[in-house]
Amino acid sequence: MKTLYLDLPMGAAGDMLSAALYELLSAENKEAFLKELKEAGIPGVQVEAEKSVKCGITGTHFKVTVDGEEEGEDHHHHEHEHHHEHDHEHSHDHEYEHHHEHEHSHDNEHHHHHTSMAEIEQLINSLKIPENVKTDVVAVYKLIAEAESNAHGVPVTDIHFHEVGTMDAVADITAVCLLMNKIGVQKICASSVNVGSGHVHCAHGILPVPAPATAFILKEIPIYSGHITGELCTPTGAALLKHFVQSFGNMPAIKMTAIGYGMGKKDFEAANCVRAILGESSAKAEQILEFTCNLDDISAERLSFAMEQLFEAGAIEVYTIPVVMKKSRQGNLLCVMCRESLKEKILETIFKHTTTLGIRETTSNRYFLERQIETIKTEFGEVRIKRAEGYGVKREKFEYEDLAAISRKTGLSIEEIVNRLCLFTKKDF
Repeated sequence: MKTLYLDLPMGAAGDMLSAALYELLSAENKEAFLKELKEAGIPGVQVEAEKSVKCGITGTHFKVTVDGEEEGEDHHHHEHEHHHEHDHEHSHDHEYEHHHEHEHSHDNEHHHHHTSMAEIEQLINSLKIPENVKTDVVAVYKLIAEAESNAHGVPVTDIHFHEVGTMDAVADITAVCLLMNKIGVQKICASSVNVGSGHVHCAHGILPVPAPATAFILKEIPIYSGHITGELCTPTGAALLKHFVQSFGNMPAIKMTAIGYGMGKKDFEAANCVRAILGESSAKAEQILEFTCNLDDISAERLSFAMEQLFEAGAIEVYTIPVVMKKSRQGNLLCVMCRESLKEKILETIFKHTTTLGIRETTSNRYFLERQIETIKTEFGEVRIKRAEGYGVKREKFEYEDLAAISRKTGLSIEEIVNRLCLFTKKDF
């Protein structure tokens, strides 16, 4: 399976992600991609792929200019004003606490136009890019608009983005979405996200890192604050991760085929880059959570019902193990496996339907075979065959529930049914 892993020890920003993905392309495809991006029709935008070296590592930096103006360090997000009033001041939120202000008078002209989400969506739909890429770009920008709406307590329709920053962000997002489409991976995963530390300057004052909009987007994504002072993850970078990445954690077992380094503009004591690793995995893998708790004061009926409710809540697996607890009491160890996205729901279900007062959590890597189901027509009617493959292993068997239904209907034993189905399929199951 074609797998992409994003290593994010210095956070994520739109230009860093696009540059890292760009490096995964062949020389011929790099040239074709830059041509396609330049001809996409983003007003006033020019994009250049520049060689960049950080801490001795060579990578690519994407330089984006809008009408000849280059934004500040990884400038993917600009603070906006919700209402257009006269004689007000706009302060542009730059990463790594780079801060400047512009005075604008709106009495006679708009030196900097502010763009609504509806206008951005209209712009994106007018671009000369594939329709599925347009869908991705709009979805990512909507995540940013929703985050700004939540952070400032106003409807999404009242959110307006600074024009130059808008084109810069549209270019970054479009580049990443185009590259994801070209690379065509089946699985996208990433490390936990370093969001940086300290504070960031914005139009509303000094805010903690991550900024409110970024923090809103990063909900349910594992983040941490390292020793680097500055804003390492931008709203654009966070939204791109939220949209594309399917799981976060350690790198899965893959055979690497390409590595790309997307460089930020500023220098730190650590290499300021996003590393993209492309590879092949022989089977599916994901990171899951395992919850366990000891139960010695719950009836068998209630425990059985709790297990049913956990499966309905989306648990991957639920099982119990007989244990001897303190005071030599006979009890059960309840074990529940689930994906990170269902963590709160599963915890709530365990507490609601069992008598436990505490739950232990463990993060595990889960490797499993690729599975598919085929339905065949037989003398007994339709019967499903379950197939699994990976790690050099191939397995297949008839669906038990189908065999049981046939047995109840015909009076034949399951063994007799399987023997006749093997003769029918000319396979030995």
